[in-house]
Amino acid sequence: MLNKFPQISIIDNNTLAAIGLKNILQNIIPMMSVEIFNSTDELICSQPDKFYHYFASDDIILRDKEFYLRNIKKTIMLTSSSAEQNEQLKGFHCLYTDKKEHELIKSLLWLEQMAHSDGRHLPQSQTTAHKKQLSDREIEVMSLIVKGLINKEIADKLHIGLSTVITHRHNIMEKLQVKSVSALTIYAVINGYVNIKDI
Repeated sequence: MLNKFPQISIIDNNTLAAIGLKNILQNIIPMMSVEIFNSTDELICSQPDKFYHYFASDDIILRDKEFYLRNIKKTIMLTSSSAEQNEQLKGFHCLYTDKKEHELIKSLLWLEQMAHSDGRHLPQSQTTAHKKQLSDREIEVMSLIVKGLINKEIADKLHIGLSTVITHRHNIMEKLQVKSVSALTIYAVINGYVNIKDI
């Protein structure tokens, strides 16, 4: 049976890193199906043309460069910023994996927003039907959290008490069932509450 959702592949022999990236990608683009492969050969045996993107580690791209050069528009190289100098890897879109979690999420959100024109080329997410889960005040508080303000700054900006901000913050996390600011950032950007440029 064919998968009706767009598919992404991760090709990385570091299984733990690949699983972490898969979880982040599925949060950012929930309607995507993500498959992990340990090698390009495994990918090729699984109908590679069905995938929108190949997220491949730099060592795998170097090993199987011809395949990825033929598919350069859909290949995103997973690399550390120190590998940037490698002449053999010039021309590939890069995702720098040695960033802090918040910066990595921001890079992935930027990629999703730019590459897919704010998601217009992707199937509609199941979550958009439940978009209005938060009150207007909670949306204000969430937007400021995602932009990096601390509780005291949010209280001052919105002219409310510190304990009120803490209560709103707790309610937001409970309603959305998220446990981190990174997950909140993904929700806010994907649902159009915050522009990626503002975080």
